[in-house]
Amino acid sequence: MLWEKKGPQNTDATAEAALGRARELGIKYLVVASNSGETAEKFLDQGVEVICVTHHVGFAAPGKDETAPEKRRELQQKGVQVLTTTHLLAGVDRALRLQFGGVYPAEIIAAALRMFGQGVKVCVEIAVMALDAGLIPYGEEIIAVAGSARGADAACVVVPAHSNDVFKTVVKEIICMPREK
Repeated sequence: MLWEKKGPQNTDATAEAALGRARELGIKYLVVASNSGETAEKFLDQGVEVICVTHHVGFAAPGKDETAPEKRRELQQKGVQVLTTTHLLAGVDRALRLQFGGVYPAEIIAAALRMFGQGVKVCVEIAVMALDAGLIPYGEEIIAVAGSARGADAACVVVPAHSNDVFKTVVKEIICMPREK
């Protein structure tokens, strides 16, 4: 499925497509990028285990957590596992680029994945992050949902590998993504 434009206006249709494909394939785990928690809430009570991956603390500003503590508690009380950690394809490579200039391996991987759009890049990234955190099982297909900024406009079926073996990650399907990059 292709959305004409990128952005949060695709969130409901992306959630519907992702959940439909999860049912068709019998996928039990859904990993979703969501800072406010609103996108993660779209997947509650749908027969899948939801893992919400947020920006790392300090992404927006030093020491700032974009996920409100009350929203984090509310999601957790509803059975959502919330992961806030260093981004797989940024972290220290971004710090090196910002401090010294140049391009580093993780950022090259990120740029290559962005050829499919920001959302698809984030789908791969959060799938590996959730696996590394032990929140999803190794070797199973999961669905990852992400967006270009706010909301969701991309969903993929992914079999993630751990970060130390990231090139064994397999994107089995792109369920939906925007044509606009």
